[in-house]
Amino acid sequence: MEHNKKYGLFTAITMIIGIVIGSGIFFKADDVLKYTNGNVLVGILIFLIAAIAIIFGSLSISQLATRTDNPGGIISYAEEFVNKETAASFGWFSIFLYLPAIIAVVSWVAGTFICQLFNIQEGVLNPYTIGVIVIVICYLINTLSAKFGGYFQNAAMIIKLIPLVLFAVFGLLKGNPQGVLTADMESIKTTGVSLGILSAFGPIAFSFDGWIVSTSICHEIKNSKRNLPIALVISPIVILLAYVFYFFGLSIFVGPEKVLELGNNSVNEMANILFGPTGAKVMLVFVIISVLGTVNGVILGMIRMPYSLAIRNSIPFSKQLSKQSDKLNGMPLNSAIFSLIITFVMYFIHYVTQQKGMPGDVSEISICISYLNYCILYAVIIKLAIKGEIKSKFMGYFVPIMATIGSLIILSGGFSNPLFPIYFAICLITMLAGYFYYKLNNK
Repeated sequence: MEHNKKYGLFTAITMIIGIVIGSGIFFKADDVLKYTNGNVLVGILIFLIAAIAIIFGSLSISQLATRTDNPGGIISYAEEFVNKETAASFGWFSIFLYLPAIIAVVSWVAGTFICQLFNIQEGVLNPYTIGVIVIVICYLINTLSAKFGGYFQNAAMIIKLIPLVLFAVFGLLKGNPQGVLTADMESIKTTGVSLGILSAFGPIAFSFDGWIVSTSICHEIKNSKRNLPIALVISPIVILLAYVFYFFGLSIFVGPEKVLELGNNSVNEMANILFGPTGAKVMLVFVIISVLGTVNGVILGMIRMPYSLAIRNSIPFSKQLSKQSDKLNGMPLNSAIFSLIITFVMYFIHYVTQQKGMPGDVSEISICISYLNYCILYAVIIKLAIKGEIKSKFMGYFVPIMATIGSLIILSGGFSNPLFPIYFAICLITMLAGYFYYKLNNK
């Protein structure tokens, strides 16, 4: 119903940009340079190639978004255009692995930056405990007031662009772009480019991820059949430009060798040089708000996912999870509580993997595997084009084919992780559990 439409076009755009531009670009730039052997030019090329997945993926999904505004986002698309069992498997993957893993990692990153800001050393207050506090606050905000959560998302997107723009501009003005690019070109001519750069797609996939989450609130976007496709087209272009110029500005100002040496602290190094200790603190505040915007946006989508499955009888406790609270303007409160419990379980798993020094984090491989799910939807678009329901050959064939190629490139980034077979098996088992749960309970 129209009175439940809480979000306008601007919020839809800010949600996508706000989720995607968050922690990843600030703490994955050094990882990209590591896999490209410090070659900035190759790093930019990798960003451009990886952007194929999000730009053409968004254009593809927009074709489905114009054809439905039912709750669930990709769950709805799978249900309407593939089958209900596949929709359930997508939902289980999102609820139990994909979304909680992103929330766990990004909230922990927020805790890490907050500790840097206030110079908090090891103790009761540390990145992990602060991360828990961040999760609880974001859940409370989005559960008690969906509109307030939307307002924060709008503000966070604008604020988070500030450090990206400033670093890009000052890097280009005060750095040595011509010298760096010339050296990189010579390096490519001399030594070539190895297949090892494929590993860079892993961290870049994390940096670009999150755009699909916006589809989970499509039924709450005003005139969603018009506004969501527009948001899915505009946002990826803004994100790509912001990433490339930030990465380039940071790398040429601090220097690729120094970025590799400093790791995540290279952002603070550049801010200190440009603005001094006080200015660096201000910039760190902007970065923290940026990260919090990502946590908030993903939680905004996560809260509704159990509800979306429950109304389809695709998850245990469907009767309870499908209830909406009249006091909270239709918010599915039980769904929010259920998703919070799952998030805390994943957060604990993330804590254990970090303490054990396991490679990567709990989100990278599930992000890569999620693109396999998207490929199923891209195939649906080609099928609709064959049937004549999508008239444009560009949108019906070229765009989904490019999106599929981009998805496979992103997937290749997960292969370098030695734990990929284990994670892949966990993802497959979870999706099969969702598939057969629906099949057995909806005969």
